[in-house]
Amino acid sequence: MKQATVFILLLVLTVSGICLAQSNRIDSIAVEDFKAASTNQPGKQYPQVNSEGRVRASISAPEAKRVQLDISAVKYDLTMDTSGVWTGDSNPQDEGFHYYQLWIDGAAVPDPNSLYFYGASRWGSGIEIPAKDQDFYALKNVPHGQIREHFYFSKSNNSMRRCFVYTPPGYDKEIKKRYPVLYLQHGGGEDETGWSNQGHANLIMDNLIAEGKAKPFIIVMDNGTWRRPEQARPLRQGDRPAGPWPPAGWADGFKKTLLEDIIPMIDASYRTLADQAHRAMAGLSMGGMQTRIITLANPDKFSHVGIFSGGSISMEDVKNAPGFKEKVKLVFVSYGSRELENHRPGRPFGGDPKVNTDSLKTAGINTHFYVSPLTAHEWQSWRRGLHEFAPLLFKD
Repeated sequence: MKQATVFILLLVLTVSGICLAQSNRIDSIAVEDFKAASTNQPGKQYPQVNSEGRVRASISAPEAKRVQLDISAVKYDLTMDTSGVWTGDSNPQDEGFHYYQLWIDGAAVPDPNSLYFYGASRWGSGIEIPAKDQDFYALKNVPHGQIREHFYFSKSNNSMRRCFVYTPPGYDKEIKKRYPVLYLQHGGGEDETGWSNQGHANLIMDNLIAEGKAKPFIIVMDNGTWRRPEQARPLRQGDRPAGPWPPAGWADGFKKTLLEDIIPMIDASYRTLADQAHRAMAGLSMGGMQTRIITLANPDKFSHVGIFSGGSISMEDVKNAPGFKEKVKLVFVSYGSRELENHRPGRPFGGDPKVNTDSLKTAGINTHFYVSPLTAHEWQSWRRGLHEFAPLLFKD
């Protein structure tokens, strides 16, 4: 039951309750300093964000009977003017990136004004709420690496697959230099585009490298999507499959793909330092849970481990993973502060992640625990997690 609670809660939080939102009233009158969001399509003036972090959405739907803005698990009613344009505001949102959508007469639709991002298992709208610390992932006039779209054939899946590969600044000029590699995984309902589109992993790395705070390394972002096994009878909403949840071996498919296809392909295609000491794995939410399982089972393959809002590693885990304590150089765990505010013993992380991480430190394992201030299970927490994690990797 505990495992089921962990997996289901993390998956639900990742998609931000898009389908479960309830109507809500505005808590106060908005400050009228709204500006077009940075995530809008070119030339679109809506949605807008003000200095309080409120979102103002607007759409022309003259034949609609009801239109709502759905963001952060809350639906806000919009009001129609005489020309058939619906407009309305949300309450203040946490800083950072948020998925959202519009409801028009009961149908959930993307906002045609916003750029589209893959989350909640579909392409939809997203909006950026300016953050006080957004400089660390800002596009600056510094040397930039590249995000490469890489197609490859997976023997273990007998299919073509795609990953995105970040190569650091100077990769194409310093042709004799080899680099460490971080395998960086997305969360449930997301895909291999998440860390570059929503997470700005490339900009985070470019800025850290330019500031001399992180060593240059390659980042590989692949698709770790896990789906429930087919059932003899389709489950009704709210039903849970018989037996433990998630089922035993739920991460085995991606583990096999990673070890047998992705890592050998990356080592053959890029100038990597192809050994355990120069290979790391990290992930957010579901990807963090995959990271935990895969690295505990393969300490001979990975030397640095990062888990962002995806559980933690306990001393019991280490005792059951021969070689982990001796071979792994770093265990990094991070959460948003709002995630931890709602923590009760045993929920939702399968044990207190700070206590678990401190226990590893006491046992002599190099560990770091980071809390993102005033954020929940969302991309700003994970951006900050990567920003704290990257400088700790591959130190001499």
